[in-house]
Amino acid sequence: MTAAVAESAAVPMTAKRRGAQLAMLGFAVLVVMGAYASVGLGLDGKIPAGMLTYGLGLGGLMVAAYLVLARWAPWADPLLLPLVTLVNGIGLVIIYRIEQSGRPGASSTTQLMWTALGVVMFSATLIVLKDHRALQRLTYTMGFVGIGSLVLPLLPFIGKEINGARIWIGIGDTFTIQPAEFAKLALVVFFAGYLVAKRDVLALAGRRLLFIDLPRVRDLGPVLITWGLSLAVLVLQKDLGSSLLLFGTFIVMLYIATQRTSWVLIGVLLFLGGAILAGQVFDHVTARFEVWLNPEASEFYDRELGGSYQLMQGLFGIGSGGILGTGLGEGHPYLIPLAFSDFIFAAVGEELGLTGLMALLMVYALIVERGLRTAIAARDPFSKLLAGGLSFLLAWQVFIIVGGVTGLIPLTGLVTPFMSAGGSALLANWILIALLVRMSDAARRPPPQAIQDEGLTQVFQR
Repeated sequence: MTAAVAESAAVPMTAKRRGAQLAMLGFAVLVVMGAYASVGLGLDGKIPAGMLTYGLGLGGLMVAAYLVLARWAPWADPLLLPLVTLVNGIGLVIIYRIEQSGRPGASSTTQLMWTALGVVMFSATLIVLKDHRALQRLTYTMGFVGIGSLVLPLLPFIGKEINGARIWIGIGDTFTIQPAEFAKLALVVFFAGYLVAKRDVLALAGRRLLFIDLPRVRDLGPVLITWGLSLAVLVLQKDLGSSLLLFGTFIVMLYIATQRTSWVLIGVLLFLGGAILAGQVFDHVTARFEVWLNPEASEFYDRELGGSYQLMQGLFGIGSGGILGTGLGEGHPYLIPLAFSDFIFAAVGEELGLTGLMALLMVYALIVERGLRTAIAARDPFSKLLAGGLSFLLAWQVFIIVGGVTGLIPLTGLVTPFMSAGGSALLANWILIALLVRMSDAARRPPPQAIQDEGLTQVFQR
């Protein structure tokens, strides 16, 4: 009887939260549909004919995700799904807008299909992974899967080199997938499991230099191995983005696990040393730095769809957008190479202006904040480290791509999460959100005794 009372008491406790989440989800879809209508009005003064189809498609997908979440993760953070829906939907709108300009490669229908598959992966992760702590038992398996996924594009016959980077595997003549996007999730799980098991050893102090306690030399192995792996990705695959993403995430997770500032210092020094070494030895790294330092130089700018042509066109687009932007459908984002993928942030800046970019970054910041809040509320070290690592992974990726597009750091080839065209990154990021949702559900779920006490209180009050 007590269990029945507890179960009945749990329903009204979550119903209000789920109702608010459904309302926010509906609001996000309405914002996306308003943006979609604005594109049509800006282009030819008419609402797009397929607006209802796209609206029902996106809305139906998110309602399905909501139902899965309400059934299998009822105590999860109510903001994560609406925030991701908003970003994903705005990405669909920008891709549709560029598609209407005749730019090859941009297909909003294809991106909507990838979004549907992403929601399927999100739902499957929540249904299958009932307890995320089971991943801790697969620590070394995840490490093997992550490294194996990074190696796959280097294999003959299946590995594909596109735009100078060998980071794809081909299935048939037209279908390609980027396994590094899934490798980063597996490696974050591996980092979390490994660091939880070894954090006491890694936190031991060695010699003191000035005001910093340096770690023992014998404990430098994991950092050096990760550093070597990131350099291998940079050298063999010419993938600066994944290299920077991998090493930066490991160093931050190491700091979270040990609370030792010395690890961050060592990581920065290793990164700078590796960047200088790679810049001196490898031509593709040297070219990235030269383009970054001298984007207006004619010898770089004249390289069509390469060199600094992308960067300069993106900066021109952001500059022409000003504070409020030209308006959806009224700018010229199709003049920016890869405006539907690598440079979609610049396309948003042209038509929505600095105001739109700041709003977009605020949404990303809220997603990361909810992930970090989950890490703080988690009840075991593995969950804290995994949630913190996944949240930083998303934040670090946004910083790298935004920094590259705006000229703050060299271009790396990463894509804007949930917005850029392409399936691999979108699927991996939806799985990332599912993991955060699962952990937030575990962190927010009241202990059984608390639910029983609340249920008995409600019974007596009646």
